[in-house]
Amino acid sequence: MDSLDNNHFLRFKFPRISSNTLRAAGVYFAGSLYAIGFYSLLDSALYSKHVNGSTVHVKFADWLPFLFSSLGMLVINSVDKSLLSAANFSFGASSSGSAADWQAKVILFMGFALLAGGLAGSIVLLVLRYIVPNFPMPTLSMGIENVVANGAVMLSCVVLWVAQNVEDEYSYSLQL
Repeated sequence: MDSLDNNHFLRFKFPRISSNTLRAAGVYFAGSLYAIGFYSLLDSALYSKHVNGSTVHVKFADWLPFLFSSLGMLVINSVDKSLLSAANFSFGASSSGSAADWQAKVILFMGFALLAGGLAGSIVLLVLRYIVPNFPMPTLSMGIENVVANGAVMLSCVVLWVAQNVEDEYSYSLQL
């Protein structure tokens, strides 16, 4: 009963992690996800060039989805998040939204379109270049690694977005 009297449900206390530490950990984790994606695509290209014995090789078309996903990640995480707050975010025909709000929304939409287009493009390449011709597994793995690379970039974008939006300990939200 001592632990309940001290407002603790468990016998031990969890360490308090500051928001700056969480933000830094999120940014590093997002960077590691992006590095995993890039390594996956690079591994596929190097396997194709040096080890693969078939006639199928990684070409520039295989790199395009990754480039689109990377560009989408860059665009999404470049948008000023203060323009997307609940006070500024509305879906109506109201004239209360400023031009900067609409520009941020359009740019954010274009970033998500690039990100989704990159992932969809890698899936299309997997299906059309590797699954439909029925290539065996070592060659098929080049298409799978392309999808993994673009999925890792998408997850990296989500983690970075969340990490950047962690509230500061000393920030206050004043609303009238």
